Amino acid sequence: MVFIFLVTGLLIAVAIGLSLYRVVAGPGVFNRTAAVNVIGTKTIILLVVLGYYCERPYFFDIALLYAMINFIGTLVFAKYLERGNLWS
Repeated sequence: MVFIFLVTGLLIAVAIGLSLYRVVAGPGVFNRTAAVNVIGTKTIILLVVLGYYCERPYFFDIALLYAMINFIGTLVFAKYLERGNLWS
């Protein structure tokens, strides 16, 4: 059972690494924003897997909080890209 969690964690880490490459070498700002959002989603999945493996239910709460922060941050950044400022 430990092997399954190890393989899952490594695959998620590889996916995060590939997305990080897209953030650095992305062709445009929208692709980079989507890649940052993918990294946030993969981090949430990694937190859930790690919480299940370590039998720590608090990791699920942390993952949920991180998901909300990731979603709100993406919306704020999208609004900034569309309008050029955040307040109008």
